[in-house]
Amino acid sequence: MKLSVVIVSYNVCSYLEKCLDSVEKALAGIDSEVFVVDNASTDNTMAVLPGRYTWVRFIANDENLGFARANNIAIRQAQGEYVLLLNPDTTVAEHTLREAVAFMDDHQQAGGAGVMMHNEDGTLAPESRRAIPTPWVSALKMLGFTKRYYMSHLPWDKTCRIEVISGAFCMLRKSALDKIGLLDEDFFMYGEDIDLSYRLLKAGYENWYLPLPITHYKGKSTRKTDYRYVHVFYKAMLIFFHKHYSHLSIFYTLPVKVAIYFRALIALIDILRQKLHL
Repeated sequence: MKLSVVIVSYNVCSYLEKCLDSVEKALAGIDSEVFVVDNASTDNTMAVLPGRYTWVRFIANDENLGFARANNIAIRQAQGEYVLLLNPDTTVAEHTLREAVAFMDDHQQAGGAGVMMHNEDGTLAPESRRAIPTPWVSALKMLGFTKRYYMSHLPWDKTCRIEVISGAFCMLRKSALDKIGLLDEDFFMYGEDIDLSYRLLKAGYENWYLPLPITHYKGKSTRKTDYRYVHVFYKAMLIFFHKHYSHLSIFYTLPVKVAIYFRALIALIDILRQKLHL
């Protein structure tokens, strides 16, 4: 089998329908399988969609296991040469999967590939190409200098080497996953794509950006005005930093850790102000 598509879903039934409709068209001619792992949605996802999409293997979790754990459940069952991690709040163009698979076939050193993501309003999503958040890159980003983090020097219309592949569309070589391991389940949500991309690079693989279009209706399964979002998002930053940079001198690590806590505090204050309508 050539391709296994893995979609983790949580309370996004209508978006998941659109996603699966686009995936079905895009998979024409590709020997493939599709998994939907539902993280205990409370909408109509599991009541309605399995009967409509009989070609999809639905896996229902009894609780919300998070992004990494849910993906790993399906990846362990995947038979494809490549595994595509795909967000449920995305739609893919008809040629995107076919051309992405062809690229991976032609570039054996490619561990993974991401694509040109468009926002709902049609603008280009900068997180389509990202750099590893080293202490220096992280410090720049915290200060508002994001060009290095988003690799803004790269052209949008050309295939390019990148460092971080977005988890919203992350095509992976299964043999590379077998070598480096699956998603790190210490990450509940956010950060696991950065960690996985970094491990691919450290193992000698290449990560690529392909100018193939998808639309990403960002964050429809998360509420960014929620205290839990802030906790999960900034905790992911700390997990990644501790995992990969704890060996560095406190001179490098302390400012970044302080900046992470400071940004989290600002986010919490902003949410509180919104709730109090201040």
